[in-house]
Amino acid sequence: MAITNATDQNFSQEVSDGLVLADFWAPWCGPCKMIAPVLEELDAEMGDKAKIVKIDVDENQETASQYGVMSIPTLLVFKNGEKVDQVVGFQPKEALAELLNKHA
Repeated sequence: MAITNATDQNFSQEVSDGLVLADFWAPWCGPCKMIAPVLEELDAEMGDKAKIVKIDVDENQETASQYGVMSIPTLLVFKNGEKVDQVVGFQPKEALAELLNKHA
């Protein structure tokens, strides 16, 4: 499954079904750039088990504030539209896989 870019307008729809990892990021954020290839690898390994959605906090401040995102990268885990977990800052692929697997 490819990584999807979400906006304020379609975010709730993007996370409404199944297991979703939402990456709140910004283009100027160093750790966000570091985690991007990790998310690509994770996406390839998880296949259809989980969907990864990226949301640019500069362009979509409404969603970021709705979920209380204060620092980035913030990764939220949603299961059928409901937030079930969250981590802040760079995470290695293994930690993210474990985070998703615990809610699968």
